[in-house]
Amino acid sequence: MCSLIDGAAPPLRSGGIDLPILNPTTEEVITRLREADAAEVDAAVTSARRAFDSGPWPHLDINVRKDILYAIRDRIRAHAAELAWLECTGAGLPLQRVLDQVQRAARSFEFFAEVASTLHGDTYTQTKGWLTYVTREPKGVAALIAPWNAPLALASMRIATCIPWGNTCVLKPSEHTPLSVRRLVEILHEAGLPPGVVNLVNGRGSVTGAALVDHPGIDLVGFTGGTATGRAIMTAAARRLVPVALELGGKSANIVCESADLERALDGSLVGIFANNGQQCLAGSRIFVQRSIAREFIERFVARTQRIRVGDPLEPVTEIGPLAFEGHMQRVLAYTKVAQEDGARLLTGGRRAAIERGWFVEPTAVLAPSNEARVCQEEIFGPFATFVEFDTLDQAIAMANHSKFGLASYVWSNDLDTAMRCSREIRAGTVWVNTPMMRELRAPFGGYKESGIGRDGPAASVEFFTEQKATIIPLDPPPMHRFGA
Repeated sequence: MCSLIDGAAPPLRSGGIDLPILNPTTEEVITRLREADAAEVDAAVTSARRAFDSGPWPHLDINVRKDILYAIRDRIRAHAAELAWLECTGAGLPLQRVLDQVQRAARSFEFFAEVASTLHGDTYTQTKGWLTYVTREPKGVAALIAPWNAPLALASMRIATCIPWGNTCVLKPSEHTPLSVRRLVEILHEAGLPPGVVNLVNGRGSVTGAALVDHPGIDLVGFTGGTATGRAIMTAAARRLVPVALELGGKSANIVCESADLERALDGSLVGIFANNGQQCLAGSRIFVQRSIAREFIERFVARTQRIRVGDPLEPVTEIGPLAFEGHMQRVLAYTKVAQEDGARLLTGGRRAAIERGWFVEPTAVLAPSNEARVCQEEIFGPFATFVEFDTLDQAIAMANHSKFGLASYVWSNDLDTAMRCSREIRAGTVWVNTPMMRELRAPFGGYKESGIGRDGPAASVEFFTEQKATIIPLDPPPMHRFGA
């Protein structure tokens, strides 16, 4: 399995490095991935550069470009079952979750095609005798780096926010989960996308990713993934003053107040931490429960957790599948000991699931002594919930904000003043009130603090992926000093 450059697989190089791609459910090798070295990255960037500088894509009539993006939407939907099977097989995500994400990917191309078709400039005539008009132009060639936890959903979002304006790109998926993304890029070309607009390179971040970010032909970088990697990418991009958009980690607070509808709060809290196998940056992993309801709520949460169906992600009844790769499973399991060393009490789980093969972890919950515990401050990124009790809303908000992250937050309360105060005072890019995760494509999405830089969304994507140009024209010849006359 190799790259896609100019819409086709490049000739296989001798002496390259092959990386095994394993099925996280069976631990079997599915295929081998040929890692793109600096030379292959250069070929991909050159293709994207050529497509931007002299290809048709940036100059197409917006209606033609929109038609192609709509065709991409339709073709993704037509291949939904195939893409879902690849995602389940390669990333271990439960089938129903993946089917929803395939539809989200299709909708993203449709939505940003519509936004691009409404893009307009501005005209200024306030200064007498002058006409100034402002236009927007595509920014150039983007390096797009997608993570392993939701490959289709997050890679498609990176592409769909980049190319509608006329940009071209080179996409690097995770070396752990390349299967569905590779097929997605093939589908883009089958739908009529010109060669070179979206190129794909595969490999590790330290090899392929580093060569991509450092390439002089790259004009901007979009990255979704961990905060440590985001910091390294930003440092590399800064050497050439290349702008970056970074969607990074999270340790989101989920506040359950005594004024909440406890049944809905229970359902939403379980979704908030265990959806997507717990592997999501916006997971509500710190569950703060008001002390007056804490015992009942936690007992019911634990009972429900123990009934979660863990197993083969291709089975429709499965609620949690395997973690994406073995190293990550071991990291998540290590936090059971970390929690106990900090004085937390293990409520359920904390072990590898009793399944013969696969990187399965029992859904886990612990009760921490305080928000200072490492399991409250460090992103675990797995099916691992941490409870902390609170007495007053002041305490809950203070704990929510006592984190280096600020991606999202959840609030469960039927008291309007409580909900509005949390919205005002919690420092997070998204605050969900009485609901688990809902993504409104029209709204900005991103985080405060170490959860990222920039936002996804129509206005933010226009700002990041386009340049503004002011053209100034005198309506009458202006007086000028005639030097040397």
